[in-house]
Amino acid sequence: MKLDLRPLLSGERLLNIDYELPLDIDPDDTSGFLYGTSFPSPMKVKGDITNTAGYMRMVIHATVDYVAQCGRCLAPVTGSFSLDLEKTVAPRNLLGELTEDKLDDFAIIEDGFLDMDEQLREQLEMEFPVRFLCREDCKGLCPKCGQNLNEGTCSCSLKEPDPRLAPLAKILEDMKKNNNK
Repeated sequence: MKLDLRPLLSGERLLNIDYELPLDIDPDDTSGFLYGTSFPSPMKVKGDITNTAGYMRMVIHATVDYVAQCGRCLAPVTGSFSLDLEKTVAPRNLLGELTEDKLDDFAIIEDGFLDMDEQLREQLEMEFPVRFLCREDCKGLCPKCGQNLNEGTCSCSLKEPDPRLAPLAKILEDMKKNNNK
């Protein structure tokens, strides 16, 4: 949504924001930060922009429901995620030659309009968790047969150690030999 900020630039003091932002993010897009996550309903956005003698401050609160996979057992995880966004609002021509990292501190007005959607999507990508768990004590999947260990033990035997741990096993063996001398 592009907000018309021309009334604020002309001297009005308050602009209320209340809308829904559909997140049409493809959960199968492996190049995105939100890979594996879907959003069944739009993001609910509320807040305001206050103009105090030419200094404009934006305060936004947004919530969105999500469906993701457990990072250990791949079971579906559902929940609601909230984010808060506070920025100083300024027209681009008043910001001069700021570096890109300094520009991130501002919500930039272009031709009297502020693009809210892009800022909210960027903030969501920065704050959204990378991994979820179905529960804190999730046991995950058996590395050999793929059985969900939360549903019971598997029938395969894990007598052979994980080959990635072989260097650590050698160090432990050497330490035991040195202690016996």
